[in-house]
Amino acid sequence: MMPFRIGADASCTDGACGQVSRIIVNPVTRQVTHLAVDPKHRTGPARLVPADLVDATTGQIRLGCTLAEFQALPPAQEAQSVRGLDPTGHDSASKKVRWAVVGGGPSGVGAFPRPAEPEAPQQARVDFVPSGAVDIRRELIVCATDGEIGQVQGLAVEPGGYQVTHVLVQKGHLPGRKEVAIPISAVTKIGTMLIHLSLTKHQVKDLPPAEI
Repeated sequence: MMPFRIGADASCTDGACGQVSRIIVNPVTRQVTHLAVDPKHRTGPARLVPADLVDATTGQIRLGCTLAEFQALPPAQEAQSVRGLDPTGHDSASKKVRWAVVGGGPSGVGAFPRPAEPEAPQQARVDFVPSGAVDIRRELIVCATDGEIGQVQGLAVEPGGYQVTHVLVQKGHLPGRKEVAIPISAVTKIGTMLIHLSLTKHQVKDLPPAEI
């Protein structure tokens, strides 16, 4: 089996193009459909690379396209309008209170709070995932039936194809940290934050080493 590692360097036919940031998978067929590749030195948006452009048979991520063709691929992020966010990402509209001054009455001039006027929507860039697909990111936590195992490092696929065979997981902490390959058949659910397994921690510990 051949690895698709998150963070792996990717290259085009005429030079390096960036690093793999996410792996897009069809959860029904359990095949890799795309790789999200962040351009080298962040010169431009991340690109969504179809799996049929990826050659991982060498153990590296090589794309069957030129740098110019890579730049023409669809972006891996999209802009969304978000209202009422300050630079820290919190709701700013709910915090702002404006005071209206009124006159008259026995106490003279007074003031009362009034709601802030709606702010113009701001643009935020979010990761794009094709309809019906899921994305594998390094932030995903892998959980056995009895607790957390570790973090995803990538996927292993069949040589010459895109069928997922194993999930690569970083298990434990330094200095005893190691990578384990968990069969895709043991994955019961891939969520937005967690990957769930049908195995216990002990069963994961007893898995044989994978030949990658």
